[in-house]
Amino acid sequence: MKLKKILSITLATSIVFSLVGCGANNAGKADNRPTDSKETSNGKVIELKFWHSMGGVNGEAVKTMTDNFNKTHKNIHVTAQYQGKYDDALTKLKTAMQGKSGPDICQVYDIGTRFMIDSGWTVPMQNFIDKDKQFDISQLEPNLLGYYTVDNKLCSMPFNSSTPILYYNKTAFKEAGLDPNKPPKNFKEIEEYSKKLVKKDGDKISQYGFSMCIYGWFFEQLLAKQGAFYGNNENGRKGKVTQVEWDKNGTGLNILREWKKLIDTGAVGNFGRKVDDTKNAFTAGRSAMILESTACLGGFLKGVGNRFEIGTAYLPSITDTDKGGVVIGGGSLWALDNGSEEKKNATWEFIKYISSPEQQVYWNSKSGYFPITKKAYDVPEMNDHLKKYPQFKTAIDQLHDTPVNSVTQGALLGIFSEARQTIEMNIEKMIQGTQTPEQSIQNAAEKINGAIKNYNQNNK
Repeated sequence: MKLKKILSITLATSIVFSLVGCGANNAGKADNRPTDSKETSNGKVIELKFWHSMGGVNGEAVKTMTDNFNKTHKNIHVTAQYQGKYDDALTKLKTAMQGKSGPDICQVYDIGTRFMIDSGWTVPMQNFIDKDKQFDISQLEPNLLGYYTVDNKLCSMPFNSSTPILYYNKTAFKEAGLDPNKPPKNFKEIEEYSKKLVKKDGDKISQYGFSMCIYGWFFEQLLAKQGAFYGNNENGRKGKVTQVEWDKNGTGLNILREWKKLIDTGAVGNFGRKVDDTKNAFTAGRSAMILESTACLGGFLKGVGNRFEIGTAYLPSITDTDKGGVVIGGGSLWALDNGSEEKKNATWEFIKYISSPEQQVYWNSKSGYFPITKKAYDVPEMNDHLKKYPQFKTAIDQLHDTPVNSVTQGALLGIFSEARQTIEMNIEKMIQGTQTPEQSIQNAAEKINGAIKNYNQNNK
């Protein structure tokens, strides 16, 4: 494997998914930490740089946890630095690592896993765990560990993990004569419910029954719900993915046909590819049901206030016979190999701290992401939080009901971000009526397979 080849192919494909404009100057601006160590009255302090992609309330929570770590670890100081959204942060990381000025810890989204492994820049979490005899990995959530475990080795530490669930307006259900405690379980029921939930103001629709953002993540989730692999070689868990599977086994076409069928009823809305547009439609009461991440619950509760009651349910299946599960999304923490054993050990101390039950309960309460440790549920504050927001238990139950296997572990692709963009573009064309579901699947598969082949050839 040649590092230059990895960088050349990933930086080239980055243009496709709008990662331009994050060159060496940007990386230099972010690289503003002090020197590697400084002298205090207590001796040497190890300085670590932590790059993350959490903005807003989540970013404030990251800062609080980092500050608390610094207060309790006098010989280690961590500087948390926001690097923009996931794609931007990964592009900056590539540039910084070329210049040997990268961070010590970096948050990378789930679909960046294959690239991070291939980069050769990282120290696997398994290395730290094997040396630390007191760290009990069995206490971490197996569904979360599953995604980031490759070849029986934990590569990175789960940090912000989520799954998609169905959010619905219980108040609208009551008004439509539907049982607010019986949400739809599959797309057929979504169609039936939507026809009852849709509202019109003259010729205009004031409330759609259901809406789903054109988002590649949902496509992947609905594949897993069918128990289907995204890519061959068991999603890249038994060897690198060389081509997608969903164009040959019919599962991709199942999704697009059902999606288009919903749109064609006129009771289901389409708010495009921007996630916030669909989320805003729900909080504004313009859509009675949507699919979204578990991490959105806090924002929805705050945005809706007392205007209506929010319900949550498992991700609906394509048919009533689907027996698959969900794949986690979000991101994880990677340890970068900067050559210093001292800094590696300090990095592990920080990651252990972030993974502790108390910090995970705090993180969950502020962000809505899953606690990564089962011990979090032994902390009184966690149970208090679930009592206050029972909707979140839906996500926990769905996670625990999902079997850990090659399907629900998720696919490993070096070009996953580009693949998602390709899927979204073709679904959009189908909804707009310029392509059939069959054409959309074929076109998407051909382009993604070509990108996979190119990546694999340059990363042998």
